[in-house]
Amino acid sequence: MDPLVIVLIVAGAASAFCWIASLLTNDTSWVDRLWSIVPVVYVWIFAIAAIIDGRDASRLVVMAVLVTAWGARLTFNFARKGGYTGMEDYRWAILRGRMSPAMFQVFNLLFIVVYQMALLVLITLPAQIAWQHPAPFTVWDAAFAVLFAALLAGEFLADQQQWEFHRRKREAGGVLEPGFLTTGLFAYSRHPNFFFEQAQWWVFYALGASAAVASGLGLWGGALNWTILGAALLTLLFIGSTIFTESISAAKYPAYADYQRTTSMLIPLPRRRSRAERTA
Repeated sequence: MDPLVIVLIVAGAASAFCWIASLLTNDTSWVDRLWSIVPVVYVWIFAIAAIIDGRDASRLVVMAVLVTAWGARLTFNFARKGGYTGMEDYRWAILRGRMSPAMFQVFNLLFIVVYQMALLVLITLPAQIAWQHPAPFTVWDAAFAVLFAALLAGEFLADQQQWEFHRRKREAGGVLEPGFLTTGLFAYSRHPNFFFEQAQWWVFYALGASAAVASGLGLWGGALNWTILGAALLTLLFIGSTIFTESISAAKYPAYADYQRTTSMLIPLPRRRSRAERTA
């Protein structure tokens, strides 16, 4: 059986589970709980299919191992924040309060479940390109794998810095000026963990494209192929989610507006001077 068909069957079952569970529990974070798990399953389906078919599976195995490391890190971080103990994402609760019950259930089905679960399939489909074009592992693949690992390490560091900040904040009674993290990687990006997360999936796309190019395909259909849609849509999702999250932070913390003026939203860049520093 075509591994893509198996992936779509698993994705359909996972989507149905998330939607039904959200209705039964009145908790819309079930997709969040599967977010770090199902992509790992999808990529391994392609890797195992290549092994069974007797194809050169070296690139796909590397891709699967990298995504497994990504999933392990994200699962660990999500679990230690209580994500698997029934805690719903606070942003869904805010949106629920802004919509009628019927409108929110439409949003739940079409965006939270269908769109996001479809996106989790799309971001892994460079593995299908690698399955279709089982070219030998190249030096470019090795470079992309190292870059993916470096971005993964960066995301782990950003998450750890954020975890330590919130630990200190809890120990201080819930008040720690200015209320949000502005040091470490967060001195160069307001959301470095978001940047590293997106960048990893662009590198994953590059691994699939490398297989197509090594098989003799050129720019169109090779270096640039239709699976770029997954990484592009993930970036759009993160940008929209970040803007919404920042609107909440700006309303909660008076100093956040100045942080927005001086610090890049996603891509780590040197800090800009604040208004006070420019007029001093």
